[in-house]
Amino acid sequence: MTDTSAYRVLARKYRPETFADLVGQDAMVRTLKNAFAADRIAQAFVMTGIRGTGKTTTARIIAKGMNCIGPDGNGGPTTDPCGVCEHCTAIMEGRHVDVMEMDAASNTGVANIREIIDSVHYRAASARYKVYIIDEVHMLSTGAFNALLKTLEEPPEHVKFIFATTEIRKVPVTVLSRCQRFDLRRIEPEVMIALLRKIATAETAEITDDALALITRAAEGSARDATSLLDQAISHGAGETGAEQVRAMLGLADRGRVLDLFDMVLRGDAAAALTELSGQYADGADPMAVLRDLAEITHWVSVVKITPDAAEDPTIAPEERTRGQQMAETLPMRVLTRLWQMLLKALDEVAAAPNAMMAAEMAVIRLTHVADLPSPEELVRKLQNSSPPPAPVGGDGGGNGAAQGSSGAQAVQHAQQRMASNPGPQGQTTALAQDLDAALARFPTFEHVIELIRVNRDVKLLVEVETCVQLAAYQPGRIEFVPTDDAPRDLAQRLGQKLQLWTGNRWAVSLVNEGGAETIAQIRDARELALKKQAQEHPMMQAVLAQFPKARITAIRTPEDIAAAATAEALPEVEDEWDPFEDG
Repeated sequence: MTDTSAYRVLARKYRPETFADLVGQDAMVRTLKNAFAADRIAQAFVMTGIRGTGKTTTARIIAKGMNCIGPDGNGGPTTDPCGVCEHCTAIMEGRHVDVMEMDAASNTGVANIREIIDSVHYRAASARYKVYIIDEVHMLSTGAFNALLKTLEEPPEHVKFIFATTEIRKVPVTVLSRCQRFDLRRIEPEVMIALLRKIATAETAEITDDALALITRAAEGSARDATSLLDQAISHGAGETGAEQVRAMLGLADRGRVLDLFDMVLRGDAAAALTELSGQYADGADPMAVLRDLAEITHWVSVVKITPDAAEDPTIAPEERTRGQQMAETLPMRVLTRLWQMLLKALDEVAAAPNAMMAAEMAVIRLTHVADLPSPEELVRKLQNSSPPPAPVGGDGGGNGAAQGSSGAQAVQHAQQRMASNPGPQGQTTALAQDLDAALARFPTFEHVIELIRVNRDVKLLVEVETCVQLAAYQPGRIEFVPTDDAPRDLAQRLGQKLQLWTGNRWAVSLVNEGGAETIAQIRDARELALKKQAQEHPMMQAVLAQFPKARITAIRTPEDIAAAATAEALPEVEDEWDPFEDG
C-alpha cells in the first residue's frame, strides 16, 4: 500500500489560498477587493512580475473568488473564497472543468487559441464563470495574439481571461490595452523573513535568523525561491539550521570573511588577500561567488555613502552593518567606483576562464595593486610640487629635444651658482643676464620655438601656433603676433607658460593689432593653394565646374608626385639573382 499523505514541498504546501495569505502585494489586493465589492470585475487581467511573486497563484484565487458559492451554496463573487465549496475545492485541486489553465510555452500556435475561441460561446458547465488562465502568455506567437484579440475585446459575459507573464514587454500593446494590468512587486526582506519564520514554525523546524536572512538575500524577492531554499535548508541542517549550513548549501562565502578580504584589497596587501581567497576556496566557496560578493559589498558601501539609511537592511547582520558604515565614512567615492568597474571586468574574466580560481587570484592581485594608486588630484599636486628630473646634456638645438628643453633650466642653475660666488648686486645682475642670454640664444628663430613645441609633443599647442599665430616680431625671449579670428583667447598666455616651463626662462608673449605675417600653415599650404588655383584656371577644369557647380578640388597629384609614388611602390631590382639552371 502507498502512503496517501505523500510529502509535499513547502512551496506547494504553503501556497496562498486567499488574498489574505498573499504577502507583499497589498496594492493589488486592495484594488481587487474594491472591484469585487463594487461588482466591477474586469473581463481580462494580466499579472506581471519576476518569478515566484504569485502571478499564477493570484489567477487561481481570482478564479475561486469569482466562482465561490460559500459553504451554504448561496454565496456570490468574493475576495475571501470559502475554500470548502465544490468549486473552491475543484479549482484548488486543478480539476475544475470550467477553469482551464494553459501553458503558452508549449501551446504557442493559432490552433491552440482557436480551441479557446470555439469554446467561449458555450456557457460554464457548473460554475458562475468560465475562466481561462494562460501562463507565460508572452510565449504565444504573433498569429496567436492576433487571433485572440477580437474575443479578448468582446468576450461573452460568462468568460474571464487571466494572463500571467514575466516578460510584459513581449506582450503586444493591443493585448495589454484590453486587460487590467497588475504589476506584482518583489517581496520586501522584512516581509519575506516573517513569512519564512511562520513556515518554519509551522514545520517545527529550528533555523536561526541569520540563516533566514541568507535565504532571503539569495531569493531576491521571490517567495517560491525562498520557500524552496528553506525546504532544502531544513533538510540540510537535520536539526537546528544555522548560517554556516546555509552558506555551505548555497556555496557562499562567509560575509564577514568577504569583508575581511575587502579590507585587505583596499589596504593593498596582496599576500594576505590571496591567502584569504585560498582559504575561502578551500572551505567550499565558489571564486565567482566571492567576487560577486565583493561587488555586492562595493555597491552596498557606495549606496550607504550616498544614502546612510540604506544601511538599515534586515538581511545584514548588525556587526556587518557597522563595518559597512565605517567603510562608507572613510572610503572616497572614486575608489569605490574604480573598484566596481574592475570587479565587473573580473567577473567576466572568471566566467570565461578555464580555471576560475586562477582568474580570481589574478583579479585580486590587480585590485590590490590599484588600491594604493594616487588620485588624479594628488598626482597633479605631486608633479607641481616636485622639481623636474635632470635631463642628459648633449645634442644641438634642432636635433635633441631633451637637451633643447633643459638648456634654459641648466643656464639658470649655472647663473645662480655664479651669483653665489659673486655676492655683489651688480655682479649678480650681470651673471644672470649673461647666462639667460646664453640660454635663449639656442632659439634664434621662431622655427626653433616650433621645433621645441614639437619635440615636447604638445600637439594641441603646435596646431594652434601653426594655424593661429601671424608672427609680427621675434627675438629670443620675446614674441609678438597678430591672432587669427579663430585663435583661442588664452593662446598667448599658454604659449608663454609652456615656453617658460620648457626653457626655464620667462618669455614675453604679447598680441599686436597689425604687422603680422602669414601663419605657418598658410605658408606651408601655399604650394597646394597655387596648384589648386592653377587647376581651377585650366579650361577643362572650368568646364567641369560649369557642369557641376558644387564640385570642389580636394587633392592634386602632379606628374612628379605620381612618379615618386610609383618609384616608392615599385619592387626593388634584385642584382645577381640566383638561377637554379645556371651551371656552377
